Amino acid sequence: MWIPIILIVTRPSIDSLPDDKEVLKHMVVELLTELDDKNRENEQLREQIRQLKRLHYGPRSERIRSEQMLFSFVSMFRDQPVTQPLMPPEAASRASVPCHHKHGRGKPPAHLPRIVETYDLPPGERCCPNCDCEMVQIGAEESEEYDYEPASIKVRHKRRIKYACKNGCQKHVETADLPAQPVPKGSAGPALLAHVVTSKYADHLPLNRQEGIFKRFGIKLNRSTLCGWIAKVADLLDPMYWLMKDLVLKAKKIHTDDIPVPVLDRSREHTRKGRMWFYGDATLKLAVYDYSPSREKKYPEKFLENYEGYMHADAYPGYDDTYESGRVVEVACWSHSRRHWFNALQTDKERTIAALGYIGQLYMIEVKAKNLSAEERKVMRQALSAPVLESFKKWLDQEAPRVLPKSPIGKAFKYTLNQWIALNRYLEDGNLQIDNNFSERSERGIAVGRKNWCFLGSDAGGRRAAVLYSLVESCKLNGIDPFMYLRDVISRIATHSMNRLEELLPGRWVPPSVPENTS
Repeated sequence: MWIPIILIVTRPSIDSLPDDKEVLKHMVVELLTELDDKNRENEQLREQIRQLKRLHYGPRSERIRSEQMLFSFVSMFRDQPVTQPLMPPEAASRASVPCHHKHGRGKPPAHLPRIVETYDLPPGERCCPNCDCEMVQIGAEESEEYDYEPASIKVRHKRRIKYACKNGCQKHVETADLPAQPVPKGSAGPALLAHVVTSKYADHLPLNRQEGIFKRFGIKLNRSTLCGWIAKVADLLDPMYWLMKDLVLKAKKIHTDDIPVPVLDRSREHTRKGRMWFYGDATLKLAVYDYSPSREKKYPEKFLENYEGYMHADAYPGYDDTYESGRVVEVACWSHSRRHWFNALQTDKERTIAALGYIGQLYMIEVKAKNLSAEERKVMRQALSAPVLESFKKWLDQEAPRVLPKSPIGKAFKYTLNQWIALNRYLEDGNLQIDNNFSERSERGIAVGRKNWCFLGSDAGGRRAAVLYSLVESCKLNGIDPFMYLRDVISRIATHSMNRLEELLPGRWVPPSVPENTS
């Protein structure tokens, strides 16, 4: 039996207040301070709710109408001439790059096989209804539609011819050798292994769904079997992963970012948060992932211990020791800075739009410099971007003391000013980028995939996933079909010389010229 407890809060009466004026003044000051703290806390909570609503219900795009930005920017700086129209990066891209997209349904690609079907009128309908004269053919109406045949699974029956002495001595028997198998004594060939890996890491099909698909073919393949195959393929391709890592770490610049991935903790019977770190270079067209059980700084430090050069990254504090070593030069991301300003749009519209106007000008210049050489791009940035950044810095220094530090607009000022030197570093070299969006695009596959496969089975599974994601995403960067690439490499790597392993990299891989014999 429980007894309810009722709390009765009584409002103090005037008679209960002290008569001393000094005491009353102190009480008023304390109450006003407490009220100010409560109002600040309420505003922070309202902003959190607003951001959560936008993430859950609203659009993810950080787009602002160009007319609104131009009007607000000009109204704030009506006494200062604006040298060029203000537009957000998306609008600038649309205005500067002509659109060649044709509306309507396109024709099926010419490389697809055609099955010609002819439809004719029955003989009884080939007479003219007006004069009963027999009609003659004058042409044909042509149309095409896509058709689909389900994928097929076949059994490759292998016969190993045996030879023995014709004199019947039975002392020596020779049997033809089998080609190297990707999974020793396994029942899966290279094509099936490539299909399972591509389905999971490129098409985001978890193993339980693949199990059901195979069942429709009348084949019973348990998830544990498929999981074992993936582990074998990852181990087989591990030398390729280390070669790609070495090449990325020799690059002049790299992009990096991390993304959380849920990992099953079998000791506690729930998931915990692991990390998948991306390291890549758009010039090399290589994407390398590194798994870690947590976000501790020792993991990126270990990966980057031999790297020297520029690094595009966010403001993760774990990189600070790496920057202090002098080997790695930080290049900050204007896209991250812009996101902080966009989050403050509802609470301080005028100053936010002013900042977004400056950032929009920087992106407009990048659109113009897109097709230039590295040296020409550097010259254009020094001539056009540097004055915009100088003007932006003066405005930041002037307006920063007038904002509340913990407000959304205050956080935007703080992030931009703290990262200012690194945000300006892309002016030093035409090969550097204005933002780190290359990393964010490269992590999209993992972000979509984790919604389907839900979690990694273990830390060992996370490391194997890093190997396979590295190869699949590098294929995408090079415009290669991951299935065709993996099928060929899985069948060849066991007998391929380690000294010529670079020949199998996605950027250097040459598809087999002779089609596989399927008879």
